[in-house]
Amino acid sequence: MELKIISFISSFLEKNISEKHLLKFQEFLLSSDIITPPINILSYFVFLFLMIELISIFLVLLLNVSPIVFISPVLIVMAFFGVAMYKREKRLSEIEKVAPDFLRQLSSILKVGLSFESAMEDMSHYGSGPLYDEMGRTLIEIRMGGNFDDCWMAMCRRLKSKEIERVFTIILDSRKSGGGIANVIMDISNDLRDVLALKRERKSSVMMAVMFLVISAVIASPFSLGMVSVYAGFMESFGKTSEVISIGPLAGELYLIIHSFLIGLIISVILYGDFKKGIKFSIPLVLISFLIFYGIANFIGPMLFAG
Repeated sequence: MELKIISFISSFLEKNISEKHLLKFQEFLLSSDIITPPINILSYFVFLFLMIELISIFLVLLLNVSPIVFISPVLIVMAFFGVAMYKREKRLSEIEKVAPDFLRQLSSILKVGLSFESAMEDMSHYGSGPLYDEMGRTLIEIRMGGNFDDCWMAMCRRLKSKEIERVFTIILDSRKSGGGIANVIMDISNDLRDVLALKRERKSSVMMAVMFLVISAVIASPFSLGMVSVYAGFMESFGKTSEVISIGPLAGELYLIIHSFLIGLIISVILYGDFKKGIKFSIPLVLISFLIFYGIANFIGPMLFAG
């Protein structure tokens, strides 16, 4: 039964989602080392969303669970993208780590007298890692009739690194000009090593501000809002209810989720200068802060008042 539903959802999505968007999603998955077809992932997301929403309706209506459970499918989807972006950042970190040595090796092979394409093939055969894999993919595209310049620049874009894309663009321009490309690549390798070292130093210099934001998201806010929820329950137990007291815990939950999510974006801006990478910080912060809030509101707080 489940497979039939998944198959129906998959057929529906294939008819209503353009191939252009599916290709973009596939490139995102491949850059995160996820080889599952994009239509399968989207189908399971839709199926999971429907099942969790049905279960949430049952929990809210019959067991009086907080309506906040309705956003749980969104958190699951965000968690998936958070993991995917984490894997992509890990892949990027590995690429940047080996890039200077990769360029130095390429320069040495060119000095021996091999052509640029032969040097690329040699490195793709005897090297390992995502950078060497991308080199092999580029060679296959060239052999299938692709233009060298277009395939080279497509590889630069797939690497998702501004520094490496800039370096590879310089290499392509040097190849076109016909100059001493081996010496150019060696100089670029040394410059790239210095740039990446400065990048690591910049990241370590702002860790104090990052730690302050993390403490705010996972300790200060969950604790204070959790105690507000406990106080609201304490007042209701004495029959002193109002609309503010009743809606207070739910408002606190929503505020906590939004606050933790935005903290993740701010951390991304501090570390990378780009809020788009913040999803990999936002998801863990939202989950951890909400768990702490839930524990204080439902277990620790009532125990303190009971004591």
